[in-house]
This record gives sequence, C-alpha cells and structure tokens, in this order.
Amino acid sequence: MPKQRLIIAFVTVLVVHFLLIATNNRYIYTVLNMTVFKGKLGPSIDEYEAFANDTVQTGEHLVWPLSRKYNSREIPEKYLSEHERLESVAYLVIHNDSIIHEQYWDDYGPDSHSNSFSMAKSIVSSLVGVAIMEGKIKSVDEPVCNYLPEYCDGLAAELTIQDLLNMSAGINFDEDYLNPFAFPAKANYGRDLRKLVAEYQVVSQPGEYFNYQSGVTQILSFLVEKVTGQSVAKYASEKLWKPMGARDQAYWSLDHEGGEAKAFCCFNSNARDFARFGYLYLHNGNWHGKQLIDSAFVEACKHPATELKETNGTTNNRYKNQWWQSPNYRNKYDIYYMRGILGQYVIVIPEEEIIVVRLGHKRDKPKEYIMPSDMNVWIDGALELSGISLN
Repeated sequence: MPKQRLIIAFVTVLVVHFLLIATNNRYIYTVLNMTVFKGKLGPSIDEYEAFANDTVQTGEHLVWPLSRKYNSREIPEKYLSEHERLESVAYLVIHNDSIIHEQYWDDYGPDSHSNSFSMAKSIVSSLVGVAIMEGKIKSVDEPVCNYLPEYCDGLAAELTIQDLLNMSAGINFDEDYLNPFAFPAKANYGRDLRKLVAEYQVVSQPGEYFNYQSGVTQILSFLVEKVTGQSVAKYASEKLWKPMGARDQAYWSLDHEGGEAKAFCCFNSNARDFARFGYLYLHNGNWHGKQLIDSAFVEACKHPATELKETNGTTNNRYKNQWWQSPNYRNKYDIYYMRGILGQYVIVIPEEEIIVVRLGHKRDKPKEYIMPSDMNVWIDGALELSGISLN
C-alpha cells in the first residue's frame, strides 16, 4: 500500500508539472519558491535581490536637513506598540522640510532598500506628469490609441490616459492577491509582462468606475516608455531621482524575459529617498526652485476623482492619478499619499507641512472603500512628534 501511494503521488506531481508547462504557468514554481517554501503567503519587502533589476541612477546628493528638535521626542507607547505589532522597519517624519523624527527596526537603517510595492504606481504617475511638462504627452485627455495602437479598436479606442491614471480603464484585469493564477502573481513572478498585459481587454466603458488594477499602471509605463524612448528607470533617473538629489541608487525589478520594469510595484529604495516624492508633491512639483513635474498635474493628484463611482455605486472619494487621498481627516486635513500592500506609505499632510514615511512588513487589512486603519497610527504619531495637538 505505501508503495502504491508513492506511485500515485509521483504520477500526480508529474501530471501537475506537465499541466503547468502546457498552460504556460511555470511561474508558479517561482511563486512557491519565493513564498510558500519560505514559510510566507505573499511577497516580502526585500525580495528584489532575487530578481533582475534596472538601476535608477543618482546624481549629486542633496542632504536632508535635520530639525533642531531631531529625535528629541520618543514615539508614544500607544503608537510604538502598533509599530511593533505591524513590524515597522522605518518611520520618518519631516516637518517644515526638516527631519524631526527617524527610527528603524529589525536591522534596517537609513541605507536599507526595501520594496515600495504599489507606491511605485505614484512614481509612474509622476513620470506622466513630467512627460506632459516636456510636451511628450499633450494632455491626459488624449486617447491611449494615440501612443499604443493595440488600444485602437472597440471600447479600447475610448480609453484615455486619464482613465489609466484614475484606475477607471474598464479592463478585465483580475486584481486578486491570494489567487496565484491572477494577474498580480503572474506579473510579479512571471516572465513576460508585455505578453501578459496583452491577454486582457477593455470590456466595459472607460471613465465610469474606479477599479484598482495593477495592470493599468503597467500600461501607463508602456506609454511612458513609448513617448520618451527610454525605460521608466532611466527616465525616472534623469527627470526625478538625480534632480531630487537622492542619496542612493534605486532598483526597479524586471520581469524575466522581456526586460520590462514591474512598474506597478517593485521600486526599491529607502525611507529618506522615498520621502523626496512627498516633498516634491508638497511643493507642487517644484524641487528647490526647479519645476520637475507639471504643477497642474500635481495639484490634480491631491484631490479625488469624484466624477467616478466606486464599484458599489457610491462616489469615489479616495483616488486620482495613481495617488490615494483622505479628505477631511480629523475634520481639518486633506491628506494624500502613496501606498504599498505591506504598509508602505509616503503621506503628505499639507496643512502642517508634514511628510511621513512608514515602511514595514504588515498593515491592517483595509476595509472596502475606507482608508486602512493603521494609517491613523502613522499620521497621528507624526502630528504628536511634530508638537501638534490632536484636539
């Protein structure tokens, strides 16, 4: 009997193997090797080292100034316990353009790179804003067909750049993070992003519903590369990373075969350099006197696309141009932010000139249509560390 069971098990494994090969799902082995076989159910913040990466080069380093009150206060216990529960690795608070608090955990430090995950979507959006300022894109209202001919037929012909920016593309991407056969796993661990994206079509009227989809950002990156003639990593380096004075080169992870950046995620850097995007948007796309991104484009990123509906029919009050928003936080702050799946954030509180960067291994699972509850910890903690009353 044991021998018979062994034979059955062997045959089963063999059949599954050939099915994965026949259905072009070999990437499942990569998924298993990088997650389940390491005791994890999803990606990790430092797995970029296992991928090929395109380097985002730096130029002259511009040092972040330290506040006179730098680290003069400790994180209050009510917030510190949440950092520990959700396994923060970095927490950085910038007030009035100077670092007022900085803390690291788990052997991470100012030079430690980790994955931005979907914060990268806001970086791709920034590159669209740069291309508009340079005249490489005329308007966000242009049809995507003007640049990518594969979107010139049927409903796809009605798809605009603004629809891509607003996640209202009407494309049948399956944004399921637990399904190893859905788009996110295929895109992160697969071998050819262009071939994968081509398998999905515009199936409903663009510009009506906000429906968060990583594949939409990937299309935006293809458009940016088309209009600039450069990889997104090189364009980001020349137009943002170098002018912003980033200290360390960043790494944009690539697919295996096409050499395409996984633009929907996987921009790897550190807390201090991620914070530069917060500064840039706080100052309307202007970096110490030099306009890097079209100011009107930046302003649009700060306010939700209320013309769109959520999938439940309510008004979209939380997203535009690949940025998240939380209007009227504590009845007085109109916050906007970059966000990644494991609790990666660059949060801007413009009314107080505060930028918050939080990086870590976990976040509270967001409830549908509501800002993730862990953000209250990062925001309120930053306000208190900056000496601002919450009352």
